[in-house]
Amino acid sequence: MVSEYDFWLLDLDGTLVDVEWSYTRDVFDRVGERIGREFTDMEADIIWSGLTGSRDRQLLEWGIDPVAFWEAFHDEEDPLVRAEQTYLHEDAEFVGELEEPVGLVTHCQEFLAEPVLAHVGIEDWFDTILCCTEQTGWKPDPTPVEQVMADLGVAKNGHKGVLAGDGANDVGAAWNAGLDAIHVERVGHDRRGRCVLGDYRVESFDELF
Repeated sequence: MVSEYDFWLLDLDGTLVDVEWSYTRDVFDRVGERIGREFTDMEADIIWSGLTGSRDRQLLEWGIDPVAFWEAFHDEEDPLVRAEQTYLHEDAEFVGELEEPVGLVTHCQEFLAEPVLAHVGIEDWFDTILCCTEQTGWKPDPTPVEQVMADLGVAKNGHKGVLAGDGANDVGAAWNAGLDAIHVERVGHDRRGRCVLGDYRVESFDELF
């Protein structure tokens, strides 16, 4: 199916790479101290992995101000430590062999994404990289996806593209931008508590070949 597409877009965290749980737990412990609210393992997992979709909506449901949370979260993240504890999923290595244009659309902030990509050695896999911000919009908004498509020089009509990610927001962004969607389920349906639909639903990219 790889040859079906004229270009590929991919998410980063949870799709191509993941971080050791000890790092995630430590960050949420320190964020909790700053905002005066402890996080259980399940809550930390829900926010880190985006298991319920919109992280901001989930924070609001818990009575947490998203602005205050993310300010503390980004202050507590150490780019070099995070990079050192990040690993590449072996089944994602096919991306480095793609001959078609490849773009990265990630919610991971630039100050974190750059050292992570360098540490796992995949920064040269992508023809363009976009780290979402309030200005670009956030998946499932198609705007950041369409911006990456413009950077790649692929029109919405006339080129068949696909976006692969590990969350419902990735699938939504793909469909909203008129692309096919691959959902790679890294955490399992039981842990997520729901099934995420996509044009392709896999537990490993190896299933695509």
